[in-house]
Amino acid sequence: MGDTDTHIFPTYKRWDLTFDHAKGDTITTKEGHDYLDFMSGIGTVNMGHSHPDIVAAVEKQVQKGWHASNFFHYEEQERVASLLAEATGLDFVFYGNSGSEANEAAIKLARKATGKESVVSFTQSFHGRTYGSLAATGQSKIQEGFDPLPSGFTYAPYNEVDELAKYVDDQTAAIILEVIQGEGGVVPGERGFLKQTEALAKQHGALLIIDEVQTGMGRTGSPFSFQKYGLTPDIVTVAKGLGNGFPVSAMIGSTHLKAHFGPGSHGTTFGGNPLAMAAVEATLHVLNTPYFLEDIHEKSQQAFQLLNEELRGLDDVVDIRGDGLMIGIACKGPVAPILTNLQAKGLLALPAGEKVIRLLPPLTISQDRLMIGLKIVVEAIKESAKTTASR
Repeated sequence: MGDTDTHIFPTYKRWDLTFDHAKGDTITTKEGHDYLDFMSGIGTVNMGHSHPDIVAAVEKQVQKGWHASNFFHYEEQERVASLLAEATGLDFVFYGNSGSEANEAAIKLARKATGKESVVSFTQSFHGRTYGSLAATGQSKIQEGFDPLPSGFTYAPYNEVDELAKYVDDQTAAIILEVIQGEGGVVPGERGFLKQTEALAKQHGALLIIDEVQTGMGRTGSPFSFQKYGLTPDIVTVAKGLGNGFPVSAMIGSTHLKAHFGPGSHGTTFGGNPLAMAAVEATLHVLNTPYFLEDIHEKSQQAFQLLNEELRGLDDVVDIRGDGLMIGIACKGPVAPILTNLQAKGLLALPAGEKVIRLLPPLTISQDRLMIGLKIVVEAIKESAKTTASR
């Protein structure tokens, strides 16, 4: 479709593909071409497309009704809140519709609860595109053209323990971080850095907000990635995989924050609607299936083993990093041509910045299909390396 044939703002650089339907790990275009999906709707369809249990739950709720407003009590909201509290070790939930909304709510709550303004995030972070979450995003290219942004936000270097203390003081309301920076290049936080961040927050009476929008819901092999490091956040935000692609998010906070988010302090028309809750509850039940997380761990080990064996010796490959089934392959040059080649080979993947290939296959993908896809990725990278060497 050409630019003159649409009435949609051109905010997305779209591929020359038209979606028709999807099932499991496969997306089929209107033209009838099948693609092995190693992007999962940008890390949202963690349980695979059209998961039968999740589809059935949403279909059942459709027949009952999908919106009445948050003036009503919803039993579904209470059930999901209990599951999220149990999964995170936190206490109270606010529902939104996107990761940006969840982070916006977290920033508002942190300032209200502490009475302080300053929020510290990190360079190359990504927390959303609404004004508060955009101001917390440490990437100037994403902020460009939207000045003036809300004040009070600073950006510390990620994974640099000695530098972090320069940015945190007694006027800091919160530190917000991703345990693995997703859009910033699939960069894992180092254990010492993450623990020091937590300690600095507690030392200065600041809240620790962990953005699990991309890393949560089993993506790294744990329900939430912060749990692997023994962190104790005050607030966790989650979206993307929370409803297996259904637009829904949650901000989950500790009990001492309850008094600061009372009636009228925050809200959203559609947050926590019954359709969203049906999708979330069914998704959480899949996540809690026995051996589900262990299976992710086994597939992750095999994936990293294959990639390290095949790619570590290539001059064009700088690093292979990530956790669980969130994998980044950092290259010396731009990865756009490799991603185009992957599409030609029938596989969909994403960039994370200009020079990183980001792989986010469905968590439910079979071991065989995962290996098939990874071999396609290896083949495309090696073809690119040969092309570079011949120049």
